[in-house]
Amino acid sequence: MLKGPVNMLRTLLVTVFCWPAFAQPAPDLKDILARLDRLEHENRTLRDEVRQLRQDLVSTRAAPQERQEIKDRRLDEQAQTKVEASQKFPLRVTGMALFNAFYGGVNSGNDVPTTASASPGGVVSGATLRQSILGLEFHGPSTFLGGKVRGSLFADFFDGFTEQGATYAQLRTATVEIEWKTRSLMAGLEKPIFNPRNPTSLAQVGYSPMTGSGNLWRWQPQIRFEQRFEAGERGGLRAQLGVLQTSEESGYGTLPATFTGRIERRRPGLEGRFEFLARWDNERRIEIAPGFHFSTSRVGGQSVPSRLFSLDWFANPWQRLEFSGAFFNGQNVAHFGALRQGFRVLADGKAVPVHAIGGWAQLSLIATNRLTFNLFGGQHDDKNYDLYGTGVAQNRVGAANLMFRLAPNVIVGFEGMRYRTTHLGIGNRFNTRYDLAIAYLF
Repeated sequence: MLKGPVNMLRTLLVTVFCWPAFAQPAPDLKDILARLDRLEHENRTLRDEVRQLRQDLVSTRAAPQERQEIKDRRLDEQAQTKVEASQKFPLRVTGMALFNAFYGGVNSGNDVPTTASASPGGVVSGATLRQSILGLEFHGPSTFLGGKVRGSLFADFFDGFTEQGATYAQLRTATVEIEWKTRSLMAGLEKPIFNPRNPTSLAQVGYSPMTGSGNLWRWQPQIRFEQRFEAGERGGLRAQLGVLQTSEESGYGTLPATFTGRIERRRPGLEGRFEFLARWDNERRIEIAPGFHFSTSRVGGQSVPSRLFSLDWFANPWQRLEFSGAFFNGQNVAHFGALRQGFRVLADGKAVPVHAIGGWAQLSLIATNRLTFNLFGGQHDDKNYDLYGTGVAQNRVGAANLMFRLAPNVIVGFEGMRYRTTHLGIGNRFNTRYDLAIAYLF
């Protein structure tokens, strides 16, 4: 009889004491699902990491063989390009095999004329490989006060005239340089300090382009010092000063017989150049550089001054357009590869310098990575009063070329050039020349 009431009482007591626990809210279902998703994502990540570790372990076991194959390939490449020097310094062979086929007016038998002859001649054509260049470049170890030694030597096979029975190599440039972080010291055979630039041409390589028409280029022995100054990330100054040896040839003009052979062939000179640089970014910049030259020629015991002021420039305000050139004004400048009339001997025996002014400019359009167009021209103008009656009063040249890269080291170029030379007592003479060039760079 008491069993039923007892059970009822027990149920009532459990309900009373356990009611707070049942009254608590149930966990949010969304939180539970989010936790499950995170756990699943972590599991997938762990599985991927384990799989990647297994693949790395397999690759590590195979790496020694692959590394050995890479080393073998590099050794094969070095065996093809390495030239061993006696002093164990790195040495690199460089240069250009250049084929030229030309068509144009004759000029005293020259393959590469620099003026239009006073006497008209016929049209000639021909081909040559003698403007090819062979060079060596070397780099040495650290030397005095941490400076780096480097140098170069370049030669060609060009003597200016048509093919002869034998072709001889001639030295073009050669330098030995010690370079520090902000300065350098160079000794060698190079262009004048005040005019380091050249027009772009594959037709005129044996002589620098625009020879006798504004480009003073002749390579001469010299020692030069260079100091570089940085003006932030977008500017700077490069100052160069040096001494050089000029080459005083006896063929400058028509000298009286009493002066023939009475010219000192070598004379010292002083040169300088100061290049100001401004950058728009890493690829666009402008460079402007004034320069000077001082020396004295010795003619029959007399001193004939050689003085010159120069200005050269380069600018590429747009990435694919470049403008460069040089200007000079001075006297007795023939020893720089200009017109060979640096001075004149008067009737009374006095030697006087010939005053000259000239320069050149070039505009280059880089149409594509393979194709470039160049348009350039220049002139050399000597003062008529200073010249002999048979002298060249003025020499002007205009040219245009295109260069196309068949491959990274193979260039095909086509150039047209026209000379206009003014001879005193004769007048203007013209010479037009066309050149097809194929250059293999190595």
